[in-house]
Amino acid sequence: MLSGAALLSGAAFAAPPADLDARVDAAMKAHGVPGLAIAIVEDGKPVLAKGYGVRRLGAPERVDADTIFPTGSTGKAITAAALAVLVDDGKLAWDDKVIDHIPWFRMYDPWVTNEMTVRDLLVHRSGLGLGAGDLMFVPTSSRSRADTVRALRHIKPATSFRSGYAYDNLLYAVAGQLIEEVSGKTWEVFVRERVLKPAGMDSSVTEQAARFANPNRAWPHARTSGAVRGMGEQAVLDERKTLGDNGAPAGGLSSSANDLAHWLEVQLGKGTWAGADGKPVRVFSEAQSKQMWTPAVLTPTPTWPGKLAEAAPKFSAYALGWNVRDYRGEKMLDHGGAIFGVQAYVAMIPERNFGIALLMNAEDVQVMRGVALEIIDHELGRPKSDWVAAFDEFIDARIDGGLKALDASAKTRVASSGKASLPIPQYAGRYSDPWYGPMDIKQDRGGLRVDFTRTPGMTGRLEHSQHDTFRTVWDDPTIEPAYLTFALGAEGKVDRITLKAVSPIADFSYDYQDLLFTPVKQ
Repeated sequence: MLSGAALLSGAAFAAPPADLDARVDAAMKAHGVPGLAIAIVEDGKPVLAKGYGVRRLGAPERVDADTIFPTGSTGKAITAAALAVLVDDGKLAWDDKVIDHIPWFRMYDPWVTNEMTVRDLLVHRSGLGLGAGDLMFVPTSSRSRADTVRALRHIKPATSFRSGYAYDNLLYAVAGQLIEEVSGKTWEVFVRERVLKPAGMDSSVTEQAARFANPNRAWPHARTSGAVRGMGEQAVLDERKTLGDNGAPAGGLSSSANDLAHWLEVQLGKGTWAGADGKPVRVFSEAQSKQMWTPAVLTPTPTWPGKLAEAAPKFSAYALGWNVRDYRGEKMLDHGGAIFGVQAYVAMIPERNFGIALLMNAEDVQVMRGVALEIIDHELGRPKSDWVAAFDEFIDARIDGGLKALDASAKTRVASSGKASLPIPQYAGRYSDPWYGPMDIKQDRGGLRVDFTRTPGMTGRLEHSQHDTFRTVWDDPTIEPAYLTFALGAEGKVDRITLKAVSPIADFSYDYQDLLFTPVKQ
């Protein structure tokens, strides 16, 4: 294993930038980022694994190459690799029907239930809307993975099956359950035994409890004290309120720079890496490597403003846990990851046998993505570009747009403000959404309190906004606030409740808009 910063000498390929440490330190300081870790693989071998900054604001412990960070959705490729191992074992095939391995699996549409394949679970073409069902495990949850999978049958599709691309996390939870059904071991155990251990990823953990038990871990940080997330002072978040274990196959892996260097070795080695003792170790076959890298669905090519336009891909697709796109004429596989307060990014240019991974315990994505592109440009022999500044402009414009939309919405609400239709006590009651489950609204000191009962700590008071719309004021201010709108039936009683995020730039995992609560008969 690498220890601290490790560099190979005498290689014919490009070494990491000579001023990398200074560049990273300057970008982190300018943006108030507590900690960062970087792994670089060149010519298929690790040449750098290093930590920068601190694990937690206000504490002296430094980030090193073995500090573990939640890796968010970059771990989707780990779940895909676990399925690849089962394919190699002859236990399933990519185009097997899911229902053949999970007989109780159901989508909203019976036809889709019968047609959904293992491959479909991984490529975001199911017809579900963006982030549908994420509130079942974000910010955390008390429900089991199997219960989460059973709830899927109640989520209405946004489009027809396989007609387009919409990113989701929920079907990766199904993939995790599939691994358990086929192997007899939970996703956590199977991944640990059949992927992480053979890949030499000794620090990586699949369970939240194991992460909390590791003293060499990074804590999440975010700016949540402003009008929209991303504004205000950097602050430490509660690390236990990020992601429920039921959603771990979609983004619950925690890993380190050293371990991700090994993971890049495995990927670039088409399933094989050099091994800790110099003896090659195969994690999955070359045939499955090809399957996981093969595009399955086209994804939108973004239009980025200003300097970022140079980095925008001309083609973009999604494979099995990987984006496949071009960058400056080179084929690149990459994936970002985000758990509240933590960011991750993994990218490879296979034809150059090059890979990079970054982990950061903050949400200031411009630092992580900017530094990543600067390292990639160095590898490609391109002139230096200040990609951090380019991302700054993009993020600043996004926040400014969010503030303007928020201000316009507030003015509209003031202009059309009106009293609630019912006395406050008549809004109280138990309500239920078909996929989320129960939500309680209770009278408290002349007002109302709401409790999303399946999400521990997602409680707060309801503040009247206008007419029959109320705004959540969460006890935990890091949770995105929502508007709850009560609709009355013919008898003048609450008939249903719809929701939407207050912030126009809220993370899509707060999929309030997919909820429809109705009263539970007592």
